[in-house]
Amino acid sequence: MKNIIFILLFVVLSGASCEKEHEVVRSFCFWKTDLNFEKEDDSLIKDLNVKHLYVRFFDVDWNPYAKEPLPVATINDIRLNESNPEITPSIFITNDVVLHSNKIQLDSLAARIAQRIQIIGTRMNETKADKIANEIVYPKDYYKNKNFKRLNYDSIKAIELAKLKVDFKEILIDCDWTEKSKENYFYLLKQIKKNSPAVSIAATIRLWQYKYAEKAGIPPVDKGLLMCYNLNKPDDLQTKNSIGTSEELAQYITHDKYSLKLDIALPLYSWAVVFRGNQFKGILSDYDQLRNDSVKLKKASDTKYILQDDILVGQTYLRNGDEIRIEKISEDELGKMISIVTSKIKIDNQTKITFFSFDKKYINDYGTQNISEYYARF
Repeated sequence: MKNIIFILLFVVLSGASCEKEHEVVRSFCFWKTDLNFEKEDDSLIKDLNVKHLYVRFFDVDWNPYAKEPLPVATINDIRLNESNPEITPSIFITNDVVLHSNKIQLDSLAARIAQRIQIIGTRMNETKADKIANEIVYPKDYYKNKNFKRLNYDSIKAIELAKLKVDFKEILIDCDWTEKSKENYFYLLKQIKKNSPAVSIAATIRLWQYKYAEKAGIPPVDKGLLMCYNLNKPDDLQTKNSIGTSEELAQYITHDKYSLKLDIALPLYSWAVVFRGNQFKGILSDYDQLRNDSVKLKKASDTKYILQDDILVGQTYLRNGDEIRIEKISEDELGKMISIVTSKIKIDNQTKITFFSFDKKYINDYGTQNISEYYARF
């Protein structure tokens, strides 16, 4: 009898432990106008075992002159070199678009979004076919082979292109909708689904939309991507860290009742916020040259510095006396944020854990080993 009880207890405990074991989908956001991977990018993807990328395909903004929504900032090129992560096309839509558009315009917009994604996907396939055709027509060391007979490039490319299909599994729509715009926005999401019925539709969820779900509404999509950063406006001089803090995150993730399956997005970037005479002057994303200059930059606190001379950083002219606030999520803070998320939100082997954003500078700054450990904590 004791043996039977022991066996049953072992089975129950084993089942419980297996239920908790999962490997999340390792993901990154890519938010530039060109995706042209180099060997170092491929190495980072491989080292981090990244399986998925959210790639910003284009934005949609309200044109006040045409009085209609129009696409802007379309991605120019997508070349992944040796990497082969799954890509989710991501489209940012301003709140003005859904505030000002009527139903007819939203119907048209949904159709145009599907068409533009198809066009970009076709261009991606042409790039792939071009690479394959070049490798076939011009194999390695072909010029050393005296008997080498070159094949017709155009014919090979056409054959390879015919094999490739535009078959994205998911589309992400990014919009910080409000109570006033949610009716139009949710209508647009339904129309996007109608235009791409075989594709899973996901929507970004801001933290206020998560906490106040009854007020904000739940978007009619298949999944949500919870954006766990950009908690405050950077133009406030009193802000400690506009990217976010674990303390602020805990004030938003207060329940586990959100009715939409959620993927998670966390910050993995830094920037410098500039003030002049207490007035916000802008944000510098490339500030390494400035940060490393201990002569021209005087430390005032852990995150604040005072410029000691006039200086040009990239295309930005800074003046003596400007206050610089360096914002970054520390390793300790990021660990706390992960603990807050996992305490309330169900994570399984289908959950995408996404860091914003894929950039060699940020990844090398945090370190691939640390980032891998962040993924493993889910």
